[in-house]
Amino acid sequence: MKHIGVIGAGAWGTALAQVAAQNGPVTLWAFEPDVADAINELHENSAFLPGIPLSQDIRATAHIAELDGCDALLVVTPAQHMRVILKAAPVGSTPLLLCSKGIEARTMALMSDAATETCPDAPIAALSGPTFASEVAAGLPTAVTLACPDEALGAALAERLALPSFRPYRSTDLIGAEIGGAVKNVLAIACGIVEGAGLGRNARAALIARGFAEMTRFGIARGARPETLAGLAGMGDVVLTCTSEQSRNFSLGLGIGQGQSAASLLTDRRTIAEGAFTAPVLAQAAKAVGVEMPIAEAVAALIAGDWTVTQAIEALLARPLKSERD
Repeated sequence: MKHIGVIGAGAWGTALAQVAAQNGPVTLWAFEPDVADAINELHENSAFLPGIPLSQDIRATAHIAELDGCDALLVVTPAQHMRVILKAAPVGSTPLLLCSKGIEARTMALMSDAATETCPDAPIAALSGPTFASEVAAGLPTAVTLACPDEALGAALAERLALPSFRPYRSTDLIGAEIGGAVKNVLAIACGIVEGAGLGRNARAALIARGFAEMTRFGIARGARPETLAGLAGMGDVVLTCTSEQSRNFSLGLGIGQGQSAASLLTDRRTIAEGAFTAPVLAQAAKAVGVEMPIAEAVAALIAGDWTVTQAIEALLARPLKSERD
C-alpha cells in the first residue's frame, strides 16, 4: 500500500495527509481550489491549518477524479456531506478509511453504513480517537483506534500510517469506534455549556461520567464492544474534547453557556462542530433502541432553541434518583 488519497483538506484531512506523506506519496483533494493552490505553492494550508509547514510529498488537487489509482482513500469530509462526495469520487473497490465523526442526520446511519450503501464494493475501516489536528500535523505524540473488520486490511492501513509520533491501535469493532467518535462530540458541547455557565469542575466531571454511561448504553445496544468505548475511540476522545476550548464542539457549548444562541454561533463558523448535527439524530436513534440519553436530549433541545441553559440544567437535575448502573 503506497499511494494514499485524502478526501477533504480541512484541518484534520490536512493533518492526516501530513502523517501519510511520511511513508509515501499522498494526493489531497480540496473542495476549494485556492486551498489546493496554496498547499502546492506554499506548502501550507493557511485557511484551515495555519502555521504548520507541510510535506512537499503532499500533492493537492481540486479535481476529485485525480484520486483514481490510489491504494486507499482517507475520507475526511463533514459527516453530513460524506455520501454526496463519495458518489463523485473514483472509489470502486478502493479501501475507504473513514475519519469523520458523526451520524447522518437524514437517515440515522453511521458513516460506515452510509459509505457501504454508496460504495458497495469498497472495504470499510474507521479511524477515531483523541486527535487535535494541529498537534498531529506538528508531530506531537498521538494514539488512535483503527477499526477494520478485515484484520489484514486493518494491519496494512496501520502499517502505512504508523509513525513514531502517530500510533494506530487496531480493532475489528467498527461500530464501537464510530459511536465513540460521534457521541463524544455531543458530550463536548455539553461540557462547554457547563464551563460557559460557570457551573464548576464538579459538574463537568459528573457530566463526563454520566455522559460516558450514556455512550456505553447506546453503543452496546447498537452492537459495540464495551472495551472499545473504554479505549481511545471512546473515553480517550471524551477526555480530550470535553476539557479543551481547542475542541470545536466544546467551544460551541462554551458560547451557548455564556448566553449566545446556537444558531448565531453556527452561522459564524467556517469549521463544523459535528456535535450540533449529531445531537438531535443521536437522541432519536437512542429512543429507537430503547436507551435513555438525557444529556444528548438536552443538547439537542439547546441546539434547536427549544430550551434555555437554565431549563436544561433544571431538567437534568430533576431526574428521578436511581442506581449508578442505570
